[in-house]
Amino acid sequence: MFVIPGQQKSKDLCDAHLGPTRRELMRVGGSAMMGLTLGQVLQLQNSQAKEAAAESGGPGFGKAKSVIMLYMQGGPSHLDLWDPKDDVPDNVKSVFKRMGSKVPGMDVTELMPKLSKITDKLTMIRSMSYSPVGLFNHTAAIYQIHTGYTADKVSPSGQLEPPSPKDFPTFGSNIIKFKPPEVPMLPFVMMPRPLQESNVVNKAGTAGFLGRAYDPYYLFPPGGDMDMGKMAKINVDDLKLRDEISVSRLHRRARLRELINEGMPAIDKAVESYDLDEYYKTALNLISSGRARDAFDLTQESATTRDMYGRNTFGQCCLLARRLVEAGTRVVEVVWPKVANSDNHSWDVHVGLSGRMKNQSAPMLDAGLSGLLTDMDERGLLDETLVVCIGEFGRSPQRGVSTSGNNNSDDGRDHWPYCYTAVVAGAGIKRGHVHGESDATGSAPIAQPVHPIELLATVYHAIGINPNTIVYNHLNQPRELVKAEAVTSLYG
Repeated sequence: MFVIPGQQKSKDLCDAHLGPTRRELMRVGGSAMMGLTLGQVLQLQNSQAKEAAAESGGPGFGKAKSVIMLYMQGGPSHLDLWDPKDDVPDNVKSVFKRMGSKVPGMDVTELMPKLSKITDKLTMIRSMSYSPVGLFNHTAAIYQIHTGYTADKVSPSGQLEPPSPKDFPTFGSNIIKFKPPEVPMLPFVMMPRPLQESNVVNKAGTAGFLGRAYDPYYLFPPGGDMDMGKMAKINVDDLKLRDEISVSRLHRRARLRELINEGMPAIDKAVESYDLDEYYKTALNLISSGRARDAFDLTQESATTRDMYGRNTFGQCCLLARRLVEAGTRVVEVVWPKVANSDNHSWDVHVGLSGRMKNQSAPMLDAGLSGLLTDMDERGLLDETLVVCIGEFGRSPQRGVSTSGNNNSDDGRDHWPYCYTAVVAGAGIKRGHVHGESDATGSAPIAQPVHPIELLATVYHAIGINPNTIVYNHLNQPRELVKAEAVTSLYG
């Protein structure tokens, strides 16, 4: 009997997840008698993996056509945004007043007046939680929520080695591998800056062992993090034709290339594993259709709409995210436009919390998130788009204490992975709902805890991919997309 290795749990090994047995490999070795090459075996293996990815079900499965991740790099304070506490010591209680929202039981603080008016469109998960085990630092925690795995190397200072082709893929890369766009459009866009802590840049922001073909399209306009108008500097020249080349000429060139390739079977065979034809055609369709280029043109939006999102980098990124999914992009990630461990508009509020959150970060988040959810709902896009707003962790319930080795002022909170809040909406997620509950001081969940990788599994589930789907790393070892199950109780 012919068997594709890696598609069944091994029966001859102690660890069932380790993959093919010697007996199975011998079966494949004999497949040459059937006229199958190793390359064809691997092609079949990939085909079966894609079929397995679609085998799941349950509430919310496949409801999303696209995903928007608003990544709050730095770790926002749940106590000062959307999980306010009363009757607690002064060094725990937020300096910001509690504010009621449109939905009873979904109170926020006074920093989120616009979001308070649309809480009927979203779910708050107030029970996000994980045990640190080396994940008190930003980069390690960022790697976990993006890939579903913990990084191999973490130094005492908390910094990691730079990105590597051996890394686990970021979630968007996995999604576009199994769910490529249905129209000629950029599959996965990350903006307006890379994930970063100190000098570790874009760890967890690449396709890793899947290969660079599945990397995001990196839209990083020029200008520093404090440049609030950098989205006006978008340059997508690589997505348009040169003035002297017409669309018909470009297609004639493509046909000429095909004719040449037909006469060069040896070269075709040498590069077939790179799927150059597929990538070339994708690039050709992108350029000739103009769909991607048009999506990036924010000037097509009215002044009223742009104002609603906020005339700043984050707000305009949220608006662009809507335009991209509307045009057919599968995954968009908006990275909070500031280095994770930095001052000013960062969420890493070890000092100066009251001023920085009130005057800098919170107004941008309030306008951008509420504008995105409102606009998408009015356009009917929210029904088919999963929106996730989350950071790598929350902030310590007590101000002025050290939990990660950092110094904190009386007006600052340290890293806190034990309990924090995420906001999710769209694609069948319950509206006007609070999932889970934190204790009296926001220190730990007391109901329905959700681990970050469970939320990641929920993202895969929503887009119609079984979270347990197997991918093969750089050593051709089988690995699950994420070792967790989707939180299906989030769905209505």
